[in-house]
Amino acid sequence: MINVTVWSEFSLSCKCAEALAVYPEGHHKLIADALNKCKNIKAVSATLDMPNQGLPDELLNKTDVLFWWGHCKHDDVTEELADKIARRVYGGMGLVLLHSAHLSKPFKRIIGASGRLNWGEGGERERIWVVNPAHEIAQGLPEYIDLEKEEMYGEPFGIPEPDETVFLSWFKGGRVLRSGVTYRRGAGKVFYFQPGHEGFPTYYNPHIQQILINATNWAYSGGRTQKVDCDCVLPIEPLD
Repeated sequence: MINVTVWSEFSLSCKCAEALAVYPEGHHKLIADALNKCKNIKAVSATLDMPNQGLPDELLNKTDVLFWWGHCKHDDVTEELADKIARRVYGGMGLVLLHSAHLSKPFKRIIGASGRLNWGEGGERERIWVVNPAHEIAQGLPEYIDLEKEEMYGEPFGIPEPDETVFLSWFKGGRVLRSGVTYRRGAGKVFYFQPGHEGFPTYYNPHIQQILINATNWAYSGGRTQKVDCDCVLPIEPLD
């Protein structure tokens, strides 16, 4: 059983009338419900306004894969929590970052870059091309996925060269973005996936849900962990 926590800041833009009309309980709840349809996944949701910003040590330490959605409240996330998440990733926890999480503290800390990109409001048709169809995250998908409306995110994207680029998106206005990229950090796997504006029904799309399920299975370490801390140790060979 893969223990998943779907975290969202769930504030401001997520609670406006437009967003609640699409996701009455928040997109984090819908994502958790979609993941829970899989027999091998047990997903819970958490939000920024909960105690310990939604991720007390007990929950974080038993989380196999953490989904993270942030937008307007990146700076409200404590440095301590960002450090804890990074250490869990280095130790083997999977991390899936959604939409505006490209500017989140955990993502920037783990990749060591700004995460900045171009963006445009209003909503454009987005075509998500599967450019790495053999990848585990791309299994069961068509050649491309069309979304009627999404917030435009465009290159240049301030990230290190990805280990793998799984998806490349084209927007009606002509921009493109590496919209699904992976990294390995320590024993952990990291996946950033661009679609998911709070005012558009992206997470209802069955292909998008399949990507999130695939990402969960890919990011899961299978219980394998890596020691994060180093110790002062004795020599293993005699010293002169």
